[in-house]
Amino acid sequence: MNLILLDPSEVKGAYAYLTDTRRITHLREVHRACVGDYYTVGLQGGKMGKAQLTELLDTQATFTLDNLNEPPPPPLPVHLVLALPRPRMLARTLEHVTALGVKNITLLHSKRVEKSYWQSPELRTEKIHHHLVLGLEQARDTQLPNVTLCKGFRPFLEEQLSELLKDRRGLVAHPGMPNACPRNIDGEVLLFVGPEGGFIPWEVEKLLEAGCEGMHLGPRILRVETAVTALLSRLF
Repeated sequence: MNLILLDPSEVKGAYAYLTDTRRITHLREVHRACVGDYYTVGLQGGKMGKAQLTELLDTQATFTLDNLNEPPPPPLPVHLVLALPRPRMLARTLEHVTALGVKNITLLHSKRVEKSYWQSPELRTEKIHHHLVLGLEQARDTQLPNVTLCKGFRPFLEEQLSELLKDRRGLVAHPGMPNACPRNIDGEVLLFVGPEGGFIPWEVEKLLEAGCEGMHLGPRILRVETAVTALLSRLF
């Protein structure tokens, strides 16, 4: 927890009050917190700054806020369209991409996505929010990503893709594409990453027909969470 991310409801005037077990335990066991210590804090959706710990009880931590006038780091210019991965991998991937600065995420169904994945508790609003917060805390960021669920590939093609491609460069990461992933590109990107096993040929064909470019990361087949991190690092 490199940042204590404050929900606006936790702030009252010049004070912040934490009552959740996770952060209080982290303060005690990881930071070895003592009254009088200063920590980096950020207001969700707002700016960051320093706060002094003025009380630490079993059920509440109280901070006195200094001026919160430091802006969060800039976001990556990318909208990530991710074929829904296995639940455990989804949790890790959400944390990783949030820490890297992705602010728009679409979780998409495709042929090789198991339909049972859409019933996972990891897709509950509160669970997604939890993983996004962990990513923000890691990276010292305050701006939550927008996450959209899209349970149909064809409706996505017909109803959303053309709008998302406006003013964005569409890139489809898929093994066997002739071109390697570009480096250090400028401008907004719509990045597609398939499921384990990749998109099926028809899906790739439709994305390319819509104006996207195919690319690869080399001969190795990577797990989704590894591939996404490598792609974002190489692109930006």
